[in-house]
Amino acid sequence: MTRLNVNPTRMELKKLKSRLSTATRGHKLLKDKSEEMIRRFTVLIKENKRLREELESELSDCLQQFSTASAYSSADEIEKAFSMPVSTVEAEFSVADFMNVEVPKIEINETDSKATYPYAFAELTSEADYSVAKTGKLVGKLLKLAEIEKTVAMLAVEIERNKRRVNALEYVMIPQIEETIKYIKSKLDENERAATTRLMKVKDILNN
Repeated sequence: MTRLNVNPTRMELKKLKSRLSTATRGHKLLKDKSEEMIRRFTVLIKENKRLREELESELSDCLQQFSTASAYSSADEIEKAFSMPVSTVEAEFSVADFMNVEVPKIEINETDSKATYPYAFAELTSEADYSVAKTGKLVGKLLKLAEIEKTVAMLAVEIERNKRRVNALEYVMIPQIEETIKYIKSKLDENERAATTRLMKVKDILNN
């Protein structure tokens, strides 16, 4: 391991010991953060999978009901039904702090537009009514899925960035500092032995 290019003095040794202590604490904090981010990332992945599968199932069901309705209702009637809002979705977009990562936050408020649908039920089949009602209820879930997927993507980037920082400390900076401390101690010990030897020679000369 390449050591740092510093003078082998006691002052530098003191500075390096302080740097090593700081780097060691930083490494632990970053590693703990990385582990917690991975844990939360895993939870979000599972939630994303569950919500996506739920949405895909409901959309497939809507499509199947819509296909059945299309066989018994005219295209104009179907278009009219789907062009009329059966519910209102209000979404407030903001940014939340997620372990020092700014992620999107969507507050969703869903309300039925009216007690009854704005078109005549008699004009359409029950399958069409179901498709219209169900599709209107999926908007909030789609927004929630978009929020989770964006958060997952941003966390993945931050986890990788944090991993590089941890590795840089663990495999580069900390070993370099430790190697340099070892080198300085060796040099100081060597200088101390040399000084002791010189002192003993001086004493011998004086005694003689």
